[in-house]
Amino acid sequence: MRRCQKCGAEWVSDKKQPGVKESCPECAAYLHCCLNCRFHEFGVYNDCSIGTTEFISDKDGCNFCDEFEFATSDEAVAGSGTADEARTSFDSLFGATEHKKDQERLNDFKRLFGE
Repeated sequence: MRRCQKCGAEWVSDKKQPGVKESCPECAAYLHCCLNCRFHEFGVYNDCSIGTTEFISDKDGCNFCDEFEFATSDEAVAGSGTADEARTSFDSLFGATEHKKDQERLNDFKRLFGE
């Protein structure tokens, strides 16, 4: 399934690829952009896994890249995960247990200062 990188709306068309200036009907973001391309890979040269592409500074703007292929939703990486998952992973990395509830924190504070 092909989705807009900005809002996640599905792109339905008989065409294989969106046109250069084609935009999402839901949020008006450009569809023919680096962030929707299956070759977009943050951190590699030009953020593109094809090493011969020209540099494009505006990754969510329309471009004329001949290598563009619309990524399917299972190829997309951006936005995969939540803040809670990140916090849980971070806590487990450093051996932290579940967060104490506010009342338990208050009781610990009172016990510490003799109130």
